[in-house]
Amino acid sequence: MFRKDLIDLLFHHPMGLYDIAKPLGIDPKGVEEDIRHLARTLKRSSDYRLVVHPATCHKCGFVFSAEHLHKPGKCPHCRETWIAEPRVEVEERR
Repeated sequence: MFRKDLIDLLFHHPMGLYDIAKPLGIDPKGVEEDIRHLARTLKRSSDYRLVVHPATCHKCGFVFSAEHLHKPGKCPHCRETWIAEPRVEVEERR
């Protein structure tokens, strides 16, 4: 998959790293690098922007930083492991 294909894949369709990597049979760490590169590219130019929906704890509602694209192991607030994976999507710049 090319990085430019990520724009079409993620356009108004939020997905997690594993959602992107699994059907393609690639490592999620590689997808994370591609997403970070795409974010830098879209920040400089383009009619699009990358939106990160951060990971959240299902038990206490703690919202993690949007800088992290991978799923955290435990919630620092309640120590629970029931955490929603962060999702990324591409939207049109307004």
